[in-house]
Order: sequence, then structure tokens, then C-alpha cells
Amino acid sequence: MKATGIVRRIDDLGRVVIPKEIRRTMRIREGDPLEIYTDRDGEVIFKKYSPIGELGNFATQYAETLSKTSGRPVLITDKDNIIAVSGVPKKDFSEKKISSEIEKIMEDRYAFVQKGTENRRIPIIDGIDKYIASVVYPIIAEGDSVGSVVFMSDDQHMNVGEVEEKLAQAASNFLGKQMEQ
Repeated sequence: MKATGIVRRIDDLGRVVIPKEIRRTMRIREGDPLEIYTDRDGEVIFKKYSPIGELGNFATQYAETLSKTSGRPVLITDKDNIIAVSGVPKKDFSEKKISSEIEKIMEDRYAFVQKGTENRRIPIIDGIDKYIASVVYPIIAEGDSVGSVVFMSDDQHMNVGEVEEKLAQAASNFLGKQMEQ
């Protein structure tokens, strides 16, 4: 754990303000759920809650099935991080922050599909161009965007077919329904 040097007092209603710099750095927005942890040493830790993270093992199995079916690397993300990986080395992607472009796709709730000669490159992780997103489908649960299903490509295999698009769409719809149960 890293000290920030920032000290805040609890108000008369038991509230603490999380400084703007920390909220920006940690991508915490108004209305985002936070989990609260305590330990025996008296530490209180706030962690962004990831509802799709609750499906961790299931999401990993789903990503593996999608990757084997399509022959392409697949990621499943929550709103901020990659939570499941298949078809590429897990250490390169597991629990890494997603790119701002994928975050924007989820925020805007539209699907991105790399078509034909389109030159738009959506990086998976900011600053790393080895793999790019060829399909991104947001996962919507109870009206909120909670994550995404991403089919990846490298420079040689950028374009995708209708099969990958439909698989990503079906996976995002299915995972969204699982979140609602």
C-alpha cells in the first residue's frame, strides 16, 4: 500500500471525501460502487467494486470457449480492467487497465467491429500496439455498462467476419443476463 500524504477528516455524518486527484487516477466516478475492507491493524481500504469480477472463473471459461471456437484471442473486461484472457499469454493482459478507447466504447454503449479497410486501431492497453481490438461489445446489465467482450487481432489478422461479431454479441448479451440474476 502506498501513502498519498493526503489527510481527510470524517464529517458529522461519517463521510470522507476522496480527493479529486485520487478519483481521477483511479477512474472513480460519481455513483461507482466501492467495496470496503478492514484489517486487524485498523486499516480501512476502499476498492472499486467490479460486479463482473464476481464471475471471474466463469468469465475465464467463457473466454477460453470463445477463443477455441473462433481461433482468436479473447478478453473479457469490467469497466476498468481485464478480468479474463484466452489465446494470448495471460501475464501480458490479466488485471491490466483497459485503454481509454475501449472504456469510451463501453461508456457510449456501442459495438465496435473492424471492417474491411478501416484503419481505426483500438489498443487493448494504452501505449501497447502489439494487439488491437477487432471486436468490442459492451456488456450491459440492468441498463448499466459493466464490461466488454473483446476479440483481439494482431497486424496480420485485423479484419473479422460475421462469426466473431455474432459470438461477441451473444457473449456480451449472455454475460449481461448472468449479471442480472
